[in-house]
Amino acid sequence: MIASLIYLVVALIIIGLIVWLLNYLIDNVPLQEPFKRVAKIALMVLSILIIILLLLQFLGVIDGGVPRLGKL
Repeated sequence: MIASLIYLVVALIIIGLIVWLLNYLIDNVPLQEPFKRVAKIALMVLSILIIILLLLQFLGVIDGGVPRLGKL
């Protein structure tokens, strides 16, 4: 259980850093406003779906994707 919790925290930190970096790149790339807004919305939707998937794996509801360390 502790190993799964540590994996969850590390995965959330890594996902947060990747989302922050992509958001920063979207802001600094010269795109027109509609494309920038669509890119930010797509980034947020994908990151929320990944976090939901990660939390469902932690709770044991689904069993697929990234392997959990605490699984026996």
